[in-house]
Amino acid sequence: MKAIFDYLRKISGGSLTQKQVDATDQLIATASDAVADMLGIAIDNVMQVSTEGVALICCFEGLKLKAYDDGVGIWTIGFGTTIYPNGIKVKKGDTCTEAQAKVYIAHDLKTFESAVNSGVTVPINQNQFDALVSLTYNIGTGAFIESTLLKKLNLGDFKAAATQFAVWNKGGGKVMQGLVNRRAEERKLFEKAL
Repeated sequence: MKAIFDYLRKISGGSLTQKQVDATDQLIATASDAVADMLGIAIDNVMQVSTEGVALICCFEGLKLKAYDDGVGIWTIGFGTTIYPNGIKVKKGDTCTEAQAKVYIAHDLKTFESAVNSGVTVPINQNQFDALVSLTYNIGTGAFIESTLLKKLNLGDFKAAATQFAVWNKGGGKVMQGLVNRRAEERKLFEKAL
């Protein structure tokens, strides 16, 4: 950035007005966003799950307005929320509205987006990001950060990383068909070109 402003100062006779600095900042931000959109990546490595990614997660999580045991002893509500935005764990007997469930998932997604953004060190596209957030939403941030999938991805071995989705198909030590199906869809999205 400094080099750009030094050059602009040089060609403008030595100084820039605040209006010129602000306009340059806006131009650089707009150009960066346009390049990122063209490439399907986030230049600053801060991505957010797309509408399609949220739909995928919601499809597999399903909407439950009454708390339920997720099959491995964790109380869950809404679209897979286990801890409310206020930090309190979901417990048996809890209920919510659909509007509350949407607030909960929007809050939850920030945690999982952050884990993927900080864990992935190679450029990825929106489909890959969405698939990884869906996986992380389901297996947890710790499991994702320690996963072989992430290690292979960060080595640039996208094909080997894609094969690792299928590894995460168990709940309580048992293969669960719902997880087999989810992993297949996540892998398909991960491998899909933009």
